[in-house]
Amino acid sequence: MTLVVAIAGLALVLGFTMPLRWGVIGFLGVAVLLFICQFGINAGSGFEGTSWEESLILFEGSVMSYFGFNLQITARSFALPLFALAVVVVGRFGRRLN
Repeated sequence: MTLVVAIAGLALVLGFTMPLRWGVIGFLGVAVLLFICQFGINAGSGFEGTSWEESLILFEGSVMSYFGFNLQITARSFALPLFALAVVVVGRFGRRLN
């Protein structure tokens, strides 16, 4: 949960600092950057905090299965950071139009 809150905080910061001229491409780029950061932290920390070798034992030595599992976990926990980013960016776009 701490990781999700930290990534959501980073999403708020990036949402406020992203130049509005980047538009939708900038929003998608920031979202992809946040997802990759969260995935990297999830994959790098091991399964339930175990070491890399122990994590691979649990996945029968398959690195692809381990990465697939971490992609699934990251996708499930990415809703709050994406929502935080969207609220800030849409709010900034709305203020620019008025």
